[in-house]
Amino acid sequence: MVYLSEFHFPDIGAEEDFLFGLKRTCYDTVYPFGILSRHGLTRLDFEPVTILYGGNGSGKTTALNVMAQTLGLPRDSRYNRSNFFEAYTRSCSFEWAEKPACSRVITSDDVFEFMLNLRAINEGVDRKREELFDEYLEAKYSKFQMRSLDDYEKLKKVTQARSKTQSRFVRENLAGNVREHSNGESALLYFQEKMQDGGLYLLDEPENSLSPEKQQELCRFLQDSARFFSCQLIIATHSPFLLAMKGAKIYDFDEDPVDVKRWTQLKNVRAYYDFFRQHSGEFE
Repeated sequence: MVYLSEFHFPDIGAEEDFLFGLKRTCYDTVYPFGILSRHGLTRLDFEPVTILYGGNGSGKTTALNVMAQTLGLPRDSRYNRSNFFEAYTRSCSFEWAEKPACSRVITSDDVFEFMLNLRAINEGVDRKREELFDEYLEAKYSKFQMRSLDDYEKLKKVTQARSKTQSRFVRENLAGNVREHSNGESALLYFQEKMQDGGLYLLDEPENSLSPEKQQELCRFLQDSARFFSCQLIIATHSPFLLAMKGAKIYDFDEDPVDVKRWTQLKNVRAYYDFFRQHSGEFE
């Protein structure tokens, strides 16, 4: 499904017109001006899955953030921007083929924060579990006598501890530990929770924190989201597993000007191919 059909960035002439009236000597940077125009990028046309490929500093994340800001998409984590970001996005334009039911930016920072929050919850649960172990032992073997109504709650715990095993006592008094997932599984869970049917999603390096196996699992999930659940995906990545997504349109930000490539033509992918071909005998 295609919701966002095209996006236009200001060309170098429009940038120069803006910067001409600006006292540039007052500023160390005019980011994002000059980042995309230096590669001749003024327009992106989209498919159900569009990938922005390039090395660090190539501008793929900048393009993603500019689009997200211009479209007003919700996001969880902050991102790198400057005082000129809004001036830049005002010079951008776009065309909807159809409005999506929902939309969102998902970054690797969002996923890391989600996993850290899970870890913090787990640590709190683990501390509570240790406290319950101690409470069980104290209640089970104490010589408790009820002297007033104030002791009623303690009496209930003593009775409960004496009638149950330690593990059952702890389970019934403790919320389940959410750490049933590895880091990779938790990352995939984040994507599954955030991505809904009929949505436009801008994903910034979603492969971060994922093993090769989990990257392939994420790739299958994303392909299914686009194919069966009417999602449109715009992905900034250099993962060969995501670059190999069937039917994806890939913009190579390492080219000047930015050009459309097949995934097998990309330098990053060719480097992997050449390396494993050189060592192919070691796998046999």
